Amino acid sequence: MKVNDRLWTVHDVAEYLGVPVGTLYDWRCRGYGPKGKRVGRYLRYEEDVVRQWFADLDEHAAS
Repeated sequence: MKVNDRLWTVHDVAEYLGVPVGTLYDWRCRGYGPKGKRVGRYLRYEEDVVRQWFADLDEHAAS
């Protein structure tokens, strides 16, 4: 990851996926959804991880 690459906030991920922020937190509690990391009290996501998680949904549906 480059220094100028910004980590995504929960709001960024919610907007990208088209789901409410609360859904992301619910998914996180259930062990579902893209993996995020805590930075202090904040939850952050790597863009590539979110995009790959989304891409992998097609593979799981086909199984």
